[in-house]
Amino acid sequence: MSVAEMTKRKAAKREETESFVLEFRSHLLAWFDENKRDLPWRKDRDPYRVWLSEIMLQQTRVAAVIDHYKRFLERFPTVEKLARARESTVLAAWSGLGYYRRARMLHAAAKKVVSDFNGHFPSTAEGLRLLPGIGRYTSAAIASIAFDQPAAVVDGNVERVLQRVAGEVLAGEPLWQKAQELVSPGRAGDFNQAMMELGATVCSPRQPKCLFCPVSAQCATRGEMKGTGKTSRQNKRELRYAFHSQNGSVFLVQRPIEASLMPGMWELPEMPTKSVSEAAWLTLRHSITVTDYVVRVVKHEAPEEATGQWVRKGRLTKLPLTGLTRKILHAAKVI
Repeated sequence: MSVAEMTKRKAAKREETESFVLEFRSHLLAWFDENKRDLPWRKDRDPYRVWLSEIMLQQTRVAAVIDHYKRFLERFPTVEKLARARESTVLAAWSGLGYYRRARMLHAAAKKVVSDFNGHFPSTAEGLRLLPGIGRYTSAAIASIAFDQPAAVVDGNVERVLQRVAGEVLAGEPLWQKAQELVSPGRAGDFNQAMMELGATVCSPRQPKCLFCPVSAQCATRGEMKGTGKTSRQNKRELRYAFHSQNGSVFLVQRPIEASLMPGMWELPEMPTKSVSEAAWLTLRHSITVTDYVVRVVKHEAPEEATGQWVRKGRLTKLPLTGLTRKILHAAKVI
């Protein structure tokens, strides 16, 4: 093949790629404009609100975040107010969302924004990664949505869309490069949200709705890719807790500050599974990552070795309770 022919083929390939990208952006953004969900953090592009929503949405379903997001903003409407709050107050407001390290990093980042950046969030992905708790995905999401920076995001939903469109398994840097090639420089924030929305509502892990996909004509797979399904085996465990209430107070214990999991959080005292013969007063289910728990609550005094304190029912919502404890107290109609 002559040099002229090679040059011509490269030019044609480049033109084909550019046409594909432009068409993909156009179809996806048009679909997003018509079909995007009405979510509270999409009301404006305030960096504080965008950042808060992105931290809350990490490893948490949208439906579970909406009410927490609204309540958290009522408690801490500005980054300055969040920075001034005590950590225990922040954890109490976060209670129920789980993964409490996120709340601690959120609080630390708010302090840094106020002390180092005069209350203004950095406007670039690189600058945002200087804040505690913000990695590559979160920094790109905030930079694109709040500041119109052309930074692509890759989360589980985007990864699935990209792999199906490309018709190949992508991972690591090639995956991020593919996302960056497609992102719309003029509407990066909307494009990123559209990719995540498409993965969450149409290009689902199982039984994708290809007939409703705005980019199905450009998708190499048009369905589930073979060999990419991930299944995780759920572990089963049983937990038993003691509920002891008297004189308008509930007995709670606090996790050690040095604990690796949810340090400093308050909970009902745990009982050895077979230590009491009473039938469960409450039974509920609770899941954390790959473990399904059957939780049985008995009306019983705490074990003798349990060191805790009586907490007035009116103060319970002001404490940083574990998500499971909050669920139990809510089921018991205590809070």
